Amino acid sequence: MAEIINMPRLSDTMEEGTVAKWLKQVGDKVEEGDILAEIETDKATMEFESFHEGTLLHIGIAEGDGAPVDSLLAIIGEEGEDISALLNKGGETKEETKEETKEESKPEAEESDSSGDSGSTEIPEGVEVVKMPRLSDTMEEGTVASWLKQVGDSVEEGDILAEIETDKATMEFESFYSGTLLYIGIGEGESAPVDDVLAIIGPEGTDVDAVLNSKPSGDKKQESASAAEKPAESRSSEETATQETAAPETEDGQRIFVSPLARKIAAEKGIDLSKVKGSGDQGRIVKRDIENYKPAAQPEQAAKAAAPSDPAVSMALPAGEEQTEEIKNSQMRKVIAKRLGESKFTAPHYYLTIEVNMDDAKASRAQINNLPDTKVSFNDMVVKACAMALKKHPQVNTTWKGDTTLYNKHVHVGVAVAVEDGLVVPVLKFTDQMTLSQIGGAVKDLAGKARNKKLTPAEMEGSTFTVSNLGMFGILEFTSIINQPNSAILSVGAIVEKPVVRNGEIVVGSTMKVTLACDHRTVDGATGAQFLQTLRAYLENPVTMLA
Repeated sequence: MAEIINMPRLSDTMEEGTVAKWLKQVGDKVEEGDILAEIETDKATMEFESFHEGTLLHIGIAEGDGAPVDSLLAIIGEEGEDISALLNKGGETKEETKEETKEESKPEAEESDSSGDSGSTEIPEGVEVVKMPRLSDTMEEGTVASWLKQVGDSVEEGDILAEIETDKATMEFESFYSGTLLYIGIGEGESAPVDDVLAIIGPEGTDVDAVLNSKPSGDKKQESASAAEKPAESRSSEETATQETAAPETEDGQRIFVSPLARKIAAEKGIDLSKVKGSGDQGRIVKRDIENYKPAAQPEQAAKAAAPSDPAVSMALPAGEEQTEEIKNSQMRKVIAKRLGESKFTAPHYYLTIEVNMDDAKASRAQINNLPDTKVSFNDMVVKACAMALKKHPQVNTTWKGDTTLYNKHVHVGVAVAVEDGLVVPVLKFTDQMTLSQIGGAVKDLAGKARNKKLTPAEMEGSTFTVSNLGMFGILEFTSIINQPNSAILSVGAIVEKPVVRNGEIVVGSTMKVTLACDHRTVDGATGAQFLQTLRAYLENPVTMLA
């Protein structure tokens, strides 16, 4: 029997995913545990394995396309099995298919939908059914470790609903909706498969039994209903236009196969469909073909561009063709933009910069690295110094919660790592309790995983403070945007040799500038300055970090 595979939720904050690459194609045999695809989340690109065996019968999301969590990703079943019923049930998830459904809907369907179906029950507006999320790439079921909200409680978007135990870790699961918690489907200590009903959120007084027995209203019905509201003359003219342009032909009379959405976009852009090569089934032109189409330069235009416009002008001016390329933003890039934008425009940032004498740090590092099997970087020393300074200045190790300020008694330092598609922040848990060599080993391991796209969500969560170091690129000084929910982030510049005054004499010294970005809601200026003084004391006297 065929199995529907939906877009998984591979991180606790993932709302949609992008298929970076398919490792299996339609018709391929699939074994349980085989990697089906690489899926790009808001945090990393992760391998997604199959939990079923059979033949890959259908791919619902093409490479490079994105779709919300729980959208139809693929169907696996027996070779030759009829999956038309599953496709009708699951619905096409790609944006293009949705648009085509709008344009290709029949007048009969419009009339039927507009008349309504009194026998069907739909989920009331404003009510949301929350499913058991897939919080890791191998998770098949989850266990509710504890509920942070109870039936009847008010829930705001971003509130933690429950702690869910996966096959890898226990993770906080936050709500994406606001309302009243109307129903809990899985009790504390109980387990359930991914996509089982976890909870229902909506307006107080909603009939929960009706919601549990209801079916979600489809986009197609809503679209048809709105179409039915149009005047009959308008609908008729639209249908006629669709019929007239449904089968364009080339100059030699060959029919051009093109999707309605692609035809619409081509018309808007003035693109001749006969010049476009289709990449769909049987050469059908689809949306991506129009978006990627680049017209070839016409000989007459090229000659005209190359010819001098005015023979009387002797000065030779540069001639060329303006070119741009529009690259689709990765899921990671979109989330980075969203999160950093939210941080910058909600947290009042201010910046404090100091210069640190690194002479003793350089000497201490050289001695430490002479020990067998020991390798410590300057960044490791900065991370250790920050962890120790945070214990002395707990105000910096906080989170703004609106009505309250959360003081973190533990120290988890996030270390920003640049990867090909953006930036990730793996977290060193209980950093203040780690030695320099332990920090060095952990940072090396996590940075390697980050660049190989092997970081798990658990390894990127829970930071209470962040360090960003661009010194290795020769950057002397810079500022960073706070990595919320942290209250501060430290920007570390390069170590440089320059003339400095020591004991009244000008000598060559090694210095490094660091800049602390603080959230003024939680960290006052004097507090930030005192933190930097303590940080400098540790870095200028590294032996104090070894005690």
